This record gives sequence, C-alpha cells and structure tokens, in this order.
Amino acid sequence: MKVNTKAFGLVEVDDRQKITFPEGLYGFEEYNEYVLMDAEHQPFFWLQSVKDRDIAFVLINPFLFRPDYEVNIANEELEDIGVTSPEKALIFAIVTIPPDGSAMTANLQGPIIINRDNMTGKQGIVSDVRWNTRHDIIAELNKAGKS
Repeated sequence: MKVNTKAFGLVEVDDRQKITFPEGLYGFEEYNEYVLMDAEHQPFFWLQSVKDRDIAFVLINPFLFRPDYEVNIANEELEDIGVTSPEKALIFAIVTIPPDGSAMTANLQGPIIINRDNMTGKQGIVSDVRWNTRHDIIAELNKAGKS
C-alpha cells in the first residue's frame, strides 16, 4: 500500500507494517490506522498516520536507555488488543525532539503497546511515579554507560 509520509513523502509500505489503534492515541483519537517504519537513524522508528501525512510520531524502544523500565498496566487494559503475555507485546515510547536543539525526551508514562500477532495497538498510562513524560534519552544513556 502507498502512504504519504511526513518524513519520506509517498512510499510503498508492506501491509504487515500497518497497525490499528481502535481507540487512537491520546489527543489523536480520530486517527486509527498507522504504519510502523524504520527511521533513517537507528534506534528510532516512525509511527505514521495512514490518513494524514502530518500526523507522525518518532518512537524508541524504552528498554534501550532504561533497562529497568516497567510497564505496569492491568491485564484487563490490554485484553482489547489481545495481549495476554509480555512476549506478545512491542513497547515503544514517543520521542519529542525540540526544534531548539534542547534535550530529546521520551514519554515513559504513556507507552505505545502493540500486539505482535494481530498488529493492534493502544497507548497505555503507567502510574508509577518513576516514569514521566520527559525522560532525557541521552542523559539516561550516559547514566547507563551506553552512549
């Protein structure tokens, strides 16, 4: 399928990259279909709306810079996307890259959770006080000795 993207213009993507978010994402509830694409720079990904080229999010695997990250969400919250065990889930954090060049941050309070088997996803809310909406990715990597 062809998708008009914010980062790459019109591109052909495999149907297996399509992810359905029945409830949308917070603040973007009317956008339910996205594609997951590799970004030019690893370890980042793009989550691109199929409907609107201007709706796109940069994602990162939060365990890369916070190996101690825990997604404590009630099982009932994940049943609607069919996640019955952690092995079935892909977990991502939305990245914010400020235009002024200040610290690139990741939202660990609102992870993106995708069922690997049926490619259905949702945005969760983690209530653990250790995780907030602005974790400095580079600082966390430096603290972990991974930069």
